[in-house]
Amino acid sequence: MSHNSFGHLFRVTTWGESHGPAIGCVVDGTPPGTILSREMIQRFLDERRPGQSRYTTQRQEPDEVAILSGTMPGEREGELVATGTPIALEIRNVDQRSKDYSEIARRYRPGHADITYDMKYGVRDFRGGGRSSARETATRVAAGAIARQVVSGLLVRGALVRIGDMEIDRNRFDWDETRRNPFFCPDAQMAERWAELLDGVRKRGSSIGAVVEVEAVGVPAGLGAPLYGKLDADIAANLMSINAVKGVEIGDGFAAAALSGEENADEIRIGANGRPEFLSNHAGGILGGIATGQPVVARFAVKPTSSILTPRRSVDADGLEVDVMTKGRHDPCVGIRAVPIGEAMVACAIADHYLRHRGQTGRV
Repeated sequence: MSHNSFGHLFRVTTWGESHGPAIGCVVDGTPPGTILSREMIQRFLDERRPGQSRYTTQRQEPDEVAILSGTMPGEREGELVATGTPIALEIRNVDQRSKDYSEIARRYRPGHADITYDMKYGVRDFRGGGRSSARETATRVAAGAIARQVVSGLLVRGALVRIGDMEIDRNRFDWDETRRNPFFCPDAQMAERWAELLDGVRKRGSSIGAVVEVEAVGVPAGLGAPLYGKLDADIAANLMSINAVKGVEIGDGFAAAALSGEENADEIRIGANGRPEFLSNHAGGILGGIATGQPVVARFAVKPTSSILTPRRSVDADGLEVDVMTKGRHDPCVGIRAVPIGEAMVACAIADHYLRHRGQTGRV
């Protein structure tokens, strides 16, 4: 199986399966001298870690990261300095229950990658989905933690803005609120309504979709390149590579189709610092594939988890028509834990373009 890497100068290769002994990644391209720490990487992994509330899978994984190469001790306690060589990270799997999947060993879950993996490779790992499992995304979160350290002053933060047909009120948007509830929700009132909604979804053994919004602040103007190295194109590709993601938009995205040219144009004036200043940000911080210096804003839609208790019609590997019901531990809304994953993938794209821009122009 190929295509397990993404990025150019900041390049990430992930490895491992959901029910194997471990998962991990190799991060290549981190500039020598970049300051890291295991605790910093662990902090982001803890945000994605399963089993932290009744609204996510109850699989109990500590997701403790081990740094195997690419760093040396720094001057301060716990500080690590990147040497410029590949940084290898490992996360052990400790709570696999492969027997939960024995009944679907030869059956294809509707809406899942089971059938397409078998069509392409002639073999699939039915134990939790193998490489198609969201378990793999823990390694991306670890890589994203390193990416954040590559670009000085970069802040990447995400929020869940919609579950099912229930969307937040933008007038109540509060970034601080995203760390006060189990949904990464920036609207305290909507978080309470989502709790009621997901309790019902969970008790039915069903699932529901969601929309995640990611904002990157401190992105240097000039990152990205026309025509085939656009920053927004690479962000979109990174986000689309996340399990269960079915749509991505930058800035106003699809809503821009309903605007007039006058409404959509981000007008410009000279700011107090003597530099151009945009009066709005419909473009999401990117024009012509190049960062404007404004916050980069991206959203992505996550479909409902395919593993549900309600029987669905399907076929098996022998060509027989069957009904499929998936047992085991699954997220009623995978969009919740997709928030730190989306942050990581945006951070990786920006770090990659930061290094590419520096290499081409000699400045950032």
